[in-house]
Amino acid sequence: MIGNPFHVLSTVDSTNNYAMAQVNAGPVADGSTWFAMEQTAGKGQRGKQWLSEPGENIMLTTALQPALALPQQFMLSVAVALGAYDFFLKYAGDDTRIKWSNDIYWRDRKAGGILIENVLRGNVWQYAITGIGININTPHFPPSLINPVSLRQITGKNWDSLALAHDLCACLEQRYSRLHPAVFDQWLEEYKSYMYRFKEPGLYKVNGEIFQGIIMDVLPDGRLCLEKGKTMLELGFGEVEFVIVK
Repeated sequence: MIGNPFHVLSTVDSTNNYAMAQVNAGPVADGSTWFAMEQTAGKGQRGKQWLSEPGENIMLTTALQPALALPQQFMLSVAVALGAYDFFLKYAGDDTRIKWSNDIYWRDRKAGGILIENVLRGNVWQYAITGIGININTPHFPPSLINPVSLRQITGKNWDSLALAHDLCACLEQRYSRLHPAVFDQWLEEYKSYMYRFKEPGLYKVNGEIFQGIIMDVLPDGRLCLEKGKTMLELGFGEVEFVIVK
């Protein structure tokens, strides 16, 4: 089960780095999870940093061993995104969304992110090192960040980030335990129904050009179908930037 065992680290450079070192040192149980009170070099997607004050937010990594072939890796990404969505929806309400590919949004603001790093042994997908950061108690963010939001800002309440981390693990487990190719079509439709800007006009940046487009679909391999005028672009991870007007 995700979160069993659940390790609490007082300080670490990155929970993903720590988990990666553990699986490289020897076998660990599927669902082993490491939660950090403080990260000194937390990682986000495409090399971005994830920073947080000690004990303020959820910063955890779980080592998963999905019974899937590597070409099916977007299935895991969808399952994890749905689990994180289920969690945040409980506390933040119906304005919760999933921004492609697996950020958690509230309205137009980013509440959390997911970073999955794969460990391969030959052609075998041995582990998916799945890092999740969710803003829980941050009262204010640096002006340099475009659109962050925390659960505290949404609800006006302070939360126990460690207790919520255990609840997040339970929500992830609800999805992960049912992860199977038979459910993927259904889950992909569910994922799209929760997507930020799905079939709504928005600004995007591709190859340095900013334009208004509409997300029309997400393919089973994770590519985003973005309508640009009369053209349909099929874009992979890192090939498109959502333009947020502050």
